[in-house]
Amino acid sequence: MSDAERHAVVRRLERALRDGRLTIVEFDQRMQATYAARIRSELEVLTEDLPPDLW
Repeated sequence: MSDAERHAVVRRLERALRDGRLTIVEFDQRMQATYAARIRSELEVLTEDLPPDLW
């Protein structure tokens, strides 16, 4: 797993925060988990409840 994949997840979480889909607490928890993730499946669960990324 690359840093680019982690950064992509953080950008998606930032959009969810701006859209009101996450609270600041949820965003912070997920962002910390993103940077702590070691395998791709750990990243997938952090965004599975968000709508598909259409950007």
